[in-house]
Amino acid sequence: MQRIDGQQLIGEITLEDLERSLDSSVTFSACVHKLRKMSGFTFVILRTGKYILQSVYTPKQCTDSISELCEGAYITVTGIVKKEVRANYGYEITLTSFELLSKPAEEYPLHVSSKKLGCSIETSMAHRSVALRHPQERAVFKISEGVVSGFREFMLSQGFTEIHTPKIVAAGAEGGANIFKLKYFDKDAYLAQSPQFYKQTCVAFFDRVFEIAPVYRAEKHNSTRHLNEYIGLDFEMAFINDMHDVMAMETAMLKYVIEYLSKNYSHELEMLNAELPVIDEIPCVTFFEALDILGKSHNQFDLDPTDEVKLCDYAKEQFNSEFIFVEKFPGLKRPFYAMDSKDDPKLAESFDLLFRGLEITTGGQRIHDYNEQVEKLRRYHIEPEELGSYIDIHRYGMPPHGGLGIGLERVVMKLLGLSNIREASLFPRDIHHLDP
Repeated sequence: MQRIDGQQLIGEITLEDLERSLDSSVTFSACVHKLRKMSGFTFVILRTGKYILQSVYTPKQCTDSISELCEGAYITVTGIVKKEVRANYGYEITLTSFELLSKPAEEYPLHVSSKKLGCSIETSMAHRSVALRHPQERAVFKISEGVVSGFREFMLSQGFTEIHTPKIVAAGAEGGANIFKLKYFDKDAYLAQSPQFYKQTCVAFFDRVFEIAPVYRAEKHNSTRHLNEYIGLDFEMAFINDMHDVMAMETAMLKYVIEYLSKNYSHELEMLNAELPVIDEIPCVTFFEALDILGKSHNQFDLDPTDEVKLCDYAKEQFNSEFIFVEKFPGLKRPFYAMDSKDDPKLAESFDLLFRGLEITTGGQRIHDYNEQVEKLRRYHIEPEELGSYIDIHRYGMPPHGGLGIGLERVVMKLLGLSNIREASLFPRDIHHLDP
């Protein structure tokens, strides 16, 4: 609870508030998570925005009638805080009064007060606003918050500027057919596949930038690892020597985020039985070394999902790492802004980061020279004039730079051992879900 101008605000309560209020009265608002009627008293389990707290009702000590309450009712309670080792967090509130704020018109269609929600992913999607009331479901998105907060805190500590770029754009950064088209007044426009063009523009005057924002991909996937709208954690940095500077920055960032989660989200991690990875150094192999490890011929140009799982198994066995970088992919499968390798122009200065069997990052060094970028565009059968202001940033000078994009939901999915990426998205958007 907070005070503003000396007044106490009724609202979210913390464990520190309960500790300070031992054997005295406390007032806060919550939802009735569960009612457990006993002989002569009732446990009223309360759900706040973070905690499940135990309170106890007896008609002798509480002035209001328990008959007013039901699961899902929102109330403001007043009670005496007591130590109780058998209760969650070691506290119990003896209710002295409560005010009913609102009451549901119908019972929940899901078992929100059960230890596990116990329904299919499709049932969870069909009743999303109810499913997210379950403490474990909700905890997933506190972890998501922690990843974003740790990412932002680290980026700012390293001199990066946070930017906010348009999501309605004139051209797709990745090209291809996986782009959502829309009508923008009398013109055609698209939903941004990536903030790539804008990130590169901004390194010309900020040196280092990052963004946390939605990304849109019109891919008709129906898999456990794809979404059509997801949250991208992107950064771009100037004055790099090569893409390994970007990889080193990501490694340091991931170490920071893991430590941040451990320090600030132990409650949620314990609830979800999540095991955080230990990061020392992340091993790195080239794409063709990866194919050799997999026992595959060199006539393929990308990794498939099975390859990613096997490479992570290899990293765990050989280096005791749950992460592995794969670098120097064939240029044919990388975007037109990826720099060609000086050693072999058929390869790109581009990398993926795999974590627990899934690609979570794509990044690399970008082309900064105007003539080099124009020449590569033409190799990709793109006329420079089609990209307008993007080519202008090269025309007027760019520092050597690189960056990456991380899929937030993929990171959270793997951190928590979830079986479907939709479980890591509040309101997933895929080929079947446009509502809620």
